[in-house]
Amino acid sequence: MQRDRRAPDSAAPRHRLLAGAAAVALAAVAGGAWAQTAPAPTTAPGPDGLTPDAVYLEADVATRAGDVITASGTGADRVLARFRGATLRAGELSYDLGLGVATAQRQVEFVDPGGSIVFASYLEMDADLRAGVAVDFATRFTNGASLMAATAVRRSENVNELNYAIFTPCPICDAEGRPKEPTISIQAEKVVQDEELRAVLYRNAVFRVGGTPVFYLPFFAHPDPTVERASGFLVPIPSYDEGRGLSLEIPYLQVISPSEDWLISPQFNTDVAPLLNVQWRRRFTNGAIVARAGYTYEENFGDFDGPDPDNLPDIPISAEHRSYFLAHGRFDPEGPWRWGFTAERVSDKTLFDRYDVRDPYQDNGLYYGDRRRLISQLYAERQSLRSYFSIAAFDLQSLRVAVPNLDAPGLNIFESDDSLPFVAPLIEARWEPDGPVLGGRLRLRGSAASLYRDAYVGSPVLRREILPVGPVSALEGVDSRRISGQVEWRRAVFSRSGVRWEPFVDIRADVYSVGDLPPMMGLSEDAITRGRATAGLDVSYPLIRRMGDGADLIVEPMAQLSASTNPDLDPRIPNEDSQTLELDESSLFRVDRFPGYDLLEGGLRLTAGARATLRWDQGRTASLFIGRSLRDAEEPAFRAPVPDAPALLFDPSGLAAETSDWVVQGSFSPSDGIRGWGHATIDSSGEIRRAETALDGRWGRRNLASVSYIIDRSNPVDGPLNRNYEFVQLSGQQFIYGNWGVTVAGIADLERDVITRSEVGLLFDDDCFRFEIGYRRDNTRVRPTGPAEGLYVRLNLATFGGTGY
Repeated sequence: MQRDRRAPDSAAPRHRLLAGAAAVALAAVAGGAWAQTAPAPTTAPGPDGLTPDAVYLEADVATRAGDVITASGTGADRVLARFRGATLRAGELSYDLGLGVATAQRQVEFVDPGGSIVFASYLEMDADLRAGVAVDFATRFTNGASLMAATAVRRSENVNELNYAIFTPCPICDAEGRPKEPTISIQAEKVVQDEELRAVLYRNAVFRVGGTPVFYLPFFAHPDPTVERASGFLVPIPSYDEGRGLSLEIPYLQVISPSEDWLISPQFNTDVAPLLNVQWRRRFTNGAIVARAGYTYEENFGDFDGPDPDNLPDIPISAEHRSYFLAHGRFDPEGPWRWGFTAERVSDKTLFDRYDVRDPYQDNGLYYGDRRRLISQLYAERQSLRSYFSIAAFDLQSLRVAVPNLDAPGLNIFESDDSLPFVAPLIEARWEPDGPVLGGRLRLRGSAASLYRDAYVGSPVLRREILPVGPVSALEGVDSRRISGQVEWRRAVFSRSGVRWEPFVDIRADVYSVGDLPPMMGLSEDAITRGRATAGLDVSYPLIRRMGDGADLIVEPMAQLSASTNPDLDPRIPNEDSQTLELDESSLFRVDRFPGYDLLEGGLRLTAGARATLRWDQGRTASLFIGRSLRDAEEPAFRAPVPDAPALLFDPSGLAAETSDWVVQGSFSPSDGIRGWGHATIDSSGEIRRAETALDGRWGRRNLASVSYIIDRSNPVDGPLNRNYEFVQLSGQQFIYGNWGVTVAGIADLERDVITRSEVGLLFDDDCFRFEIGYRRDNTRVRPTGPAEGLYVRLNLATFGGTGY
C-alpha cells in the first residue's frame, strides 16, 4: 500500500498520537486509563465524550522508539483504542509518526461508527485511521451477513479488494456460539466491494448450499449488504398456469435516487405473449406516490365453449391491447391537513387472474373498494384534537362475477360498472367543544353525499314498494343526494357501589333529494326530509371475584333503554350505505346500529347483555358475551325482497322483528401457543344467521397452524342469486427433521362442496434461507380458464430478497 507522507494528512494524527503516547505511558505506570485531546478543540464532544481530534488508549505496556509508538497488552489482555466513534482492540498497536501509519496485530477487532465489525490477525490503517490492509480478514455487517477473506486491501477511497473470500448472509455460529456451516454461501477467488457502485463483485464465484458446491459463475454481483436499496435483478418468480403455461417473472430494480426507484418486471410465458409489469415509487418531503402498470397484446384466453364432445377448438378471440394501472399517493404536509388519491383501472375483468398479478386489491386511500372492486378517489382530510373533516370523490370498477357459468368459465357474467355509483362529494365532519357541556360530552356530526348511477338497480337499493313491474333494462339508475346533521350528548356517572349510569340524548335530521325514480312513482325527482330524537340510559355493573392463585373472574351485566321518535323510513329513499349489518358486542348498544345513514331505528328499545372474563396464570384469558335487543314493534322497512323470489321478504339485518338476533361473541388464549375467537348471530328459532370463528396454534419454535370458519345463512331461499356462503380455511407448517418440513393451505367452499384453493408443499427454512416447492390448485369461479393447477416455487434469501416485490 502506498503511504501518503504529506504533512496535512499526517500532522493531526501525529499530534493526537504523541499526546496519546504520554497518556499510555502514564497508564502503564499507574495501571489506569487516560484520555488526551489536542489543545483547544473546536468541536463539541460526541456521545463517547471524545472530540473528533481525541484518542482514548488503554494498555498494559507502552514504549516509544524514535517515531514509532507501541502499546500492547499482556496475556489475554488487549489494547483498547477509541476514536471518532470507532473502537479498536488488539494484542499490539503501533503508530509510525513519520509515515502516519498505524498497525494492529494479534486478535484485532475493529468496530466502525456504523456498528460493522472487522476481525483480523493483522490490520494496517492509513493516516485517517481507516483500514488499509488486513490479513485473515472477517467482517460482520449490521444485518447479520458475514464476509471473510485471506487478505483484504483498500485500493482506493471507494474500492476494497478481498482475495480468496467467502460471503454468507447466514449465521456462522449456532445458538451456543459454536462454528457451523452456513446454509448458503458464495466463495470466490476475488471479491471487490465498490462503495460508489454500491455493489459486491465476484470473480470465479462458487455457490454452496450447506457447504456443497451447486453452481459456478465466472462473474457475479449483488448489492452491498450495507446498502438499503441498490439497482439490480431481484429473485425471479416462477409459476405455472393452465392458460399461460410456464411463466417466469424477472424483476429488475433501478434506483434513481434515495427517494425514487423503478421496478421493471416482465413476465415471460410459454403459451401466451409476455406481460410487462412496471412500478414507479417516489418519496417527497411530505408524502409519496406509488404507481404500477402492466401491458400485453394477447387474446382473451380461457374456456369459452365448455364441454365439447366434438373436440372443436374454443371460440376464437382476437388479440387486443390489454393493460392495468394501479396508483396511489398520500401527502401529509405540516399542519392539520392531509390529502391523497388512488387511481385504479384494468382493461379486462379477469386480467389479474389470468396473469396472476400480485396484490391488485389494496387499501391505499381514505375509502376501500374491497376485494374485486377497484376504486379511483381523490380526498382531503383535516384533523385536530377535537375535530375531523374529510371530503372525497370516488368511482368504482367491479371485477365481481354476477352470474357464474360453471360449464364455460370464460362466459361468466360480471357485475356492470354502470350499476355502481359515482360519488362526489362525500363529506364527513365531527366536532367536540373543549370542555364538558352540562357535565357531559357533546359531539356534533355532519355528513353529505351525492351518488349518481347510470344503470337501473333494484333491490336492495330500492325498497319493495317502489320496485317497477315489467322490463327494467331501459330505466335509468336512481340518483340521490343527502345532507345529515346530528347532535349527541352523553354523561357518565358512577354510584358509590360501582354502577355506571350513562344518560344520553341523540338528535338527527336528514334531507334527501332523489332523482330518476321509477316511472310508477309519478315523479322523476323529489325532496324528502326526516328527523329523529332519541333519549336513553346505559347501565353497567362490573363485578370481580378473586379466585386464588392469580386468577380472577369479571362479570359485567349491561343494559340500554332508549326511546325514539318515529324515524319515518320513506320508501323513496334509496338504501345505498346500510345494506349489510354486522351485529356484535359493540354495535348492539349503539343508537344507530346500521353502518350508514339511509336506515335508522326508532321507537322504544331495550338492549341487554353480559360479558364474563376469566384471567389466570399471567396473561391467560377467556371471555364470553351474550346479548340481544327488544323493540316495541316490528320494523318491516328493514326487510328486503329475496333475490330469487322478489314476492318474498327476508331480514338481512336481524333487527326487523320485535326481538333481534342473539349476539354471541367470545375469545380465549389458554397458553402462549393457542389463541381463538368466535362471533355468531342466532335468530329466535335457534338458527345461525351469521358466524365466524378462528383458531391459531403455535408449537415448537416454528410450527404453526390456523383454521377459520365463516357462514352466512341470512337468505332463506335457494337460487342462483342467493349469496349465502360457508367456507373453511386452513393453513399451517410442520417441521419434521431439522429445518425440513411440510406446509399446507386450503379454502373449502362448503356451500358448493368444492375446494377453491389448495396447496401442499415441501419446506426448508432456517435463519437466512426459505425454500418451498409444492403443488397448487385454484378452483375459483372467476378464472376464465377454469381450475388451474401445477407446481409452485417460493424462494426467499436473506440479503438477496425473495420471489415477490
